[in-house]
Amino acid sequence: MSTDGTVRRELRWTDAGGRGLEHCLLTLDGAGLVLEGAVAGTRDGSYGAHYTVRADAQGRKREVRLRYVGGPDLHLTADENARWHDVLRGTPLPDLDGCLDVDIGITPATNTLPIRRLGLAPGETRAVRAAYVPLPSEIEDAFRPRPAEQRYTRLADRVWRYDGLFRDFTAELTVDDLGLVLDYPVLFRRLGTADGAADGAADGPESAGPPAAPAGRPADEAGT
Repeated sequence: MSTDGTVRRELRWTDAGGRGLEHCLLTLDGAGLVLEGAVAGTRDGSYGAHYTVRADAQGRKREVRLRYVGGPDLHLTADENARWHDVLRGTPLPDLDGCLDVDIGITPATNTLPIRRLGLAPGETRAVRAAYVPLPSEIEDAFRPRPAEQRYTRLADRVWRYDGLFRDFTAELTVDDLGLVLDYPVLFRRLGTADGAADGAADGPESAGPPAAPAGRPADEAGT
């Protein structure tokens, strides 16, 4: 942790077969959270990409940038009311209204956003609506996200179940103290760590981890 209280964590993921590689940096301070990563991906094809995701301290305002090497670019913003805007085209995206999270298909990094925002206690579950950013192979016309219904359930302190309701997919995710994925069965696994510590990066205080839910709060029933 830096002298100003900023937490930085660098880490790497590979795909389940150990072929692709992603380098990601999480930066967390009083203004919010930033995820930045470079991906050499192999999920449903081969591609390179760079992304940046910014979220404010309340986990509501968003800015998303993604560029596929040799392919299309994306630059989106969302206000505190979850109204999305395509910055490159200068147009609103009403189909995404109500999406509080973004799910970039090429990376497990964005699972951190709802995990931290929801702050569920073990046993609690919550449905979310995310703006899903497609893989290169999934782009049909304009490069834009689409709404995706999802559900997150906290099974234990650092174990979450993710249900991609929009694609009938379920996985149990193990995460570290900041809510970053360690293991995402079938799709991604983290390199260089066995116990959730930072992969060669500065750690912040334990209070920088996913927010704890108030004791006794009832569960709310209800991507990547």
